[in-house]
This record gives sequence, C-alpha cells and structure tokens, in this order.
Amino acid sequence: MKYLQKKGYEVIPVNPGMAGKEILGAKCYASLAEVPGPIDMVDIFRSSDAALEVTKDAIQRKDEKNIRVVWMQLGVRNEEARELCEANGVQVVMDRCPKIEFSRLFGELGWHGFNSGVISSKRRQVGRAPGAGSSQSAPTFSGLETRCVHSGTPPDANTGARAFPIYQTSGYVFEDVDDAASLFNLQSFGNIYGRLSNPTVAALEERICTLEGGRGATCTASGHAAQLVALFTLMGPGDHFVASKNLYGGSFNQFKKMQEKFGWTCTHVDVDDPSAVREALSHPRCKLLWVESLANPGGVISDIEMLSGLTKEAGVPLAVDNTMATPALCQPGAFGADLVVHSTTKFLSGNGTSLGGCVVDMGSFDWSSVPADKFPSLTQPEPGYHGLTFWESFGDLAFTTHAHTVGLRDLGPTMAPMNAFLTLLGTETLALRMDRHVENASKVATFLEAQPEVAWVSYAGLESSSYYTRAQKYLPRGAGSVFTFGLKGGYKAGVDFVENLHLVSHVANLGDSRSLALHPASTTHRQLSDEQRTAAGAGDDVIRLSIGLETAEDIISDMKHAFSKIVQV
Repeated sequence: MKYLQKKGYEVIPVNPGMAGKEILGAKCYASLAEVPGPIDMVDIFRSSDAALEVTKDAIQRKDEKNIRVVWMQLGVRNEEARELCEANGVQVVMDRCPKIEFSRLFGELGWHGFNSGVISSKRRQVGRAPGAGSSQSAPTFSGLETRCVHSGTPPDANTGARAFPIYQTSGYVFEDVDDAASLFNLQSFGNIYGRLSNPTVAALEERICTLEGGRGATCTASGHAAQLVALFTLMGPGDHFVASKNLYGGSFNQFKKMQEKFGWTCTHVDVDDPSAVREALSHPRCKLLWVESLANPGGVISDIEMLSGLTKEAGVPLAVDNTMATPALCQPGAFGADLVVHSTTKFLSGNGTSLGGCVVDMGSFDWSSVPADKFPSLTQPEPGYHGLTFWESFGDLAFTTHAHTVGLRDLGPTMAPMNAFLTLLGTETLALRMDRHVENASKVATFLEAQPEVAWVSYAGLESSSYYTRAQKYLPRGAGSVFTFGLKGGYKAGVDFVENLHLVSHVANLGDSRSLALHPASTTHRQLSDEQRTAAGAGDDVIRLSIGLETAEDIISDMKHAFSKIVQV
C-alpha cells in the first residue's frame, strides 16, 4: 500500500473490521459499495477461498465503480474467481505481488534483471505510471532478432541516450534513511551496492532472460561463477546433486572441488539412460539434475523433455547449461528446464573480449510444492533479512532475488559493468552470427568426414550423427559450431595438427568470431583421468573446433595445410 501511494496512486483500504479508521492516512471502508468514486483495481489480500466472495462483489459493481482489474496477491489463487472475471470482461491477475509487477512496469526491476516483457523505443519514466506514449499502448514485439537488439535496453530514462550507458559505479545514493532501510530490508526495489546489482549488468540480465523466455536472471563474473551461485542457492552441507557424465572438463573439476570444500556430493550418470537417471535422482538429499543442452566438447545433445519428466517425478529442478547452443538455437525452458545457465564469455559475447556468466530462472519450479526443509534458502526464514522468506515474499522471483541478495552479496562473483556492456553489444548480433556459425560448421564438418586422416566426426548436424534426429527437435536452426573429430594418429597427430594451423587459432576459449582449435587431452581436460576424459568425449585423438565467421573455404584451406604436416608414426 505504501509503495503504490509513493508512486502517486490513491489506495483505499476496505476491511469491515477496521471501517472508519485510518491506515497510512487513508480512510478504511467496510465494503466496496461505500467507497466514493470509481475504482480502477480491486486488490485481494485475503485467502484464496475468500477471493471468490470479493470477486463476486467486484463484478456486481464493475459498471457502477468502473472496476477494470481484480488482482489477487502473491499466494492467492482462485480459478472460479478467474473464470468469473473473464466471463465479465474484467482483467484478472493471480498469485502476483503488485509491488513487484508495478515496479516491473516502472522500469525499477532491472536491478535484479527481471524479465519486464517490455520492448520500447520510448523512455521509461522511472517512478511514474506509464503515460499515453508508453509501451502499454504499443504492440508486442517478440521476434528473436528484435529481442537480441532491444530487450533490456530502452533509451536512458534521464538523458534519452539510445545506446545503453555503462554505469561504472560501486555505490548508489539513498533518498533518506527510510529509503535506505526499505532497500536493505528488500521492501522496495532499487540499487544498494555494486556487489549486488548494477544497471548495466541488469540490462544484460534482462536481455538474456528474455531470450530464454525466463522470469529472472543473475549475471556473474564467469560461467563457473554462475554454476557456483546456482548450486549455492539450492545446496547445503551434505546435499547431493546429479550431473551428466558428458560435461565440460572444467565443470567436472569445479564440481569435484565443491564436493571437497562444501560437503556436497555428486553422481555423474549417462543422461541417455532414463533408468540410471531415475535411480540417481532417488538419493534422499538430491537437489537437482545438471546437464548441458549441447555438450562441450563431445557434442552430446540432452533429451531435455525426457529429463524434465524425471526431475518432476523426483521433485527437483532441472538445470541446463545452454552455453554451446545459445537461446538463438535452443530454448531449454520450452522443453521443461527450470534453470538455464550460460558462460556469456562464449557465443553471447561472441568476440572473446569479456568474461561472464548467467543463471536464468524460468519461474517454472514451485519451491513450495516440496517439503519446506528441501530448499531452506528459499522456503524458510532468512536470518540476514530479519526472517524474510523468499518464496513467500517473491513467489516465482524467489530464486533470482536470493541469487542477488544472498549469492552475490556473500560470494561476491559480480559481473563488471564494462563486461556487461561488451556482452550487450555482442548479443545484438547473436541471431545473425549463429546462423553463419552453423553454416560454416556444416561445411567444415562435411569436409572433415572425407579426409583420410580423420577417423570420425561428431557433429549433430551431419546425418551420420547418432544425435541428428534429436538435433532436429532441440536445435532446429542448426547444431551449433563447436564439435569434435578424431585423428587416426592419436595424441601425437592431435598435437601436430593444432601446431600447424595458421588461420585457426590454438586457444582454450570458444564461441569467438574467429575459428578456434584445441587438443583437449593436452589442455582443458588434462586434469581428468583417462576414463573421465573418454566419457567427456576428450580422448587422446580428439580435436575440438569452434568454427568462426571467416570465409569457410579459408578455414578448410588452413586445415588441409595442417593435415599435410601431421607426422606419421
């Protein structure tokens, strides 16, 4: 009530038990009939069962009072009331906090990277209700390329600058002591300190969240930091999680260190074996399943829809690393993923200039549907915020809010504003770049299949791939541009190949505009055992390629030269 009053709205309390008294300076009435003048919105704070009675009263008086909206507070749902509103032409909102939703429309939720759903070339009038020229009177824009360019970056509210600013600051000014207290208590939205939020980072969070179709997002200093924040939010000492055995080698190693340092345990399984996954998820302390949509470097494509069914049976969320595919090629949330993770360092940035990571919460997992002690960070009182319960206070924004206000606050892996700005520039061309990446990768993979030095090629875009059919379902625009092939000459041939490339760069990163090659066995996966490397698709003979945007014929010419330099043993 106080929040909406601050924004210039007249809020009139209705409560028979307090009729005649004043609440925050407003007279309280016994019924809607007694309220003088028109009523734009009826906001229901009562229980779900009581919502129908209030709704019936609102519908009865909708013409007399000009009632246009019936709003049921966070945690309040009544399907009969919803049907009644829809049948009578009254807009209905259920299970939503007005403060959160109005902040979203005011442009204030950007501090947490929430998906506003708003794309507009008009300035956001921060702190004021949208005017006639606002996005509320505009059509909806939802094309992939449009979202890549516009999501999260309206014109600057203060200056009108069309390019989004770099907010290179560590601190933010409070209006007064009450304003500061409200922010620190998470009772209102705004920036507190640079470790928790930054407007430039928030713009990137909203863009990635919008591209994935999520509810909220948290950007971090690196992809590994994103993994840490995601797990930190859900796990406690003694807890367990299940992960694919086809993971990036760095993730294997990070998960191993987490087990040693944090008291967590992890089981790696073949995610193509439903019975093995189901058995692993039955662990009594299991908190989630972690997979990659398109595995790095093995090229394994996870059957996300099948895995989502298994995690729903087990009552745990499904986390999908979508780094290699990007939302331009695959949207895991559409197939049932609850969390989507990225290393923004790769294709989202696209130019190899800036580290970063991101965790997108799809808002699809009901944290209250499981015992309260299963995810205590979200469903039990948080001592650091005077006993606030994130799920009760923020609903399907609970995970993202906790990730910022606890995860980033206490772990500190915050993304730098400059890196966010550079990644925003990269995402503007994501859809166009991924089309070219896929086109070039397909040409190179076809070339490699015909070379006598090559034993095999693992690229899901080839009809010879065992994942070709699955790729048509999950990656209809193409199977990405990171893939592997095997050299008949084994380890030595792999070393000779990468050392004789002159256009393709021998580097450890990927997702660059430049073509890149790596021999994982001697670099990124060397810390793993032979069995782990083989399971991850990084055996001695393996070369990982990240095909860039150059002329395909030049990439192929460079590889022909490298093949000619392989010393036969």
